[in-house]
Amino acid sequence: MSEAGAGADGWPVVVRVPVEPVEAAMEADALDAAARSSGLVVRGPLFGVAVQSESGGRQWQVVLEVTHGCPQRARDALNSLLWFRAKDEAMNPDQRRVLLAAVARLEKECVDELTVLGTRYRVVRAEEYAAIDEHGDIETPRPTDPEPLTPDWSPGASGPQVDDGLALDPDAPLSPLQAAERLSLRSLAYSGIRFPEPVLHDSARAVESHPDVVLMPPAFLIVERSGTEPWTPGSGLQATAHDARRTLAFALTWMEPRTRGLIPYDAEPEIDAHTVVAENTSPAAAELALYADAADRLRAGRLNEVEVHGTVYRIGRARRLLRWGPDGPEGPRPSDVNTHAPYPLHPRMDEYGTVYFDESAEGEPAP
Repeated sequence: MSEAGAGADGWPVVVRVPVEPVEAAMEADALDAAARSSGLVVRGPLFGVAVQSESGGRQWQVVLEVTHGCPQRARDALNSLLWFRAKDEAMNPDQRRVLLAAVARLEKECVDELTVLGTRYRVVRAEEYAAIDEHGDIETPRPTDPEPLTPDWSPGASGPQVDDGLALDPDAPLSPLQAAERLSLRSLAYSGIRFPEPVLHDSARAVESHPDVVLMPPAFLIVERSGTEPWTPGSGLQATAHDARRTLAFALTWMEPRTRGLIPYDAEPEIDAHTVVAENTSPAAAELALYADAADRLRAGRLNEVEVHGTVYRIGRARRLLRWGPDGPEGPRPSDVNTHAPYPLHPRMDEYGTVYFDESAEGEPAP
């Protein structure tokens, strides 16, 4: 191991040369990807919730995935997490009272940090970005990105959750290319006239207040483009490329046909492009066959790109980073926009665990 590039307060980056075959293959993939890349595109911030390690050190752990589009959605997720802990996990009225007090604050205030029963919760802010090649095309999954041994294509299948149990450790050893990426992104800040002045100001200030960065594992999403238009997101982040492909297969056979009027919105849920093509009675059967064929090719070949009616659908490889300062990961910035204000999400619960789903005028719980 070696140390390079001191971070905030002189923190070093620990570099470990890969020696195991899988690690070496992943590093070779990263080198190939770096050679193809001509730059990065930044999509914008995402938010989640992390807790500080019990030791009180520099390690944190994600407890609510860093995929929410605004700070308030992450606060709402924390509200629900604490409400259900009060309902299902509190050992006594005293614990429940403390949890419900935190919920009450989250119902009324834009709270970005709470300590509840000795656990320090923080709404954290990540920057989402992706590599692009010389043609402006977004990077696709790498050969060594995780894939299930037996892909499950059923629409209701559940894969791993994004950021499930993810530890955030700025002192963890990195491969040489991971270290190079981390060091190069420490200076990342917004620039250009399309950003409002408060956004530019907060971005520059974050480089000073949180001078280090921690790279998060890759995630995957659908991106799409018609003609010469720019790539646009077509889904949320998924933990694996297969999960994104499965989402795309469902979109091609179920959602897109309904969106384009090829299948009525009020059709039975089991009706999709495949079933309509098989019946061959709909005037849209020929057009739907193109969507069904694209989904079939996606399944058969684990493809990362298909085209239907001039629209290219691609599985993109997204990356995220957390800015890191002396007190841990960065939280929301003053210029980050909330889509809504805090409000109560759940029925009232008392300290004994009684939930008042439909309170009467006397305040008694419903039968």
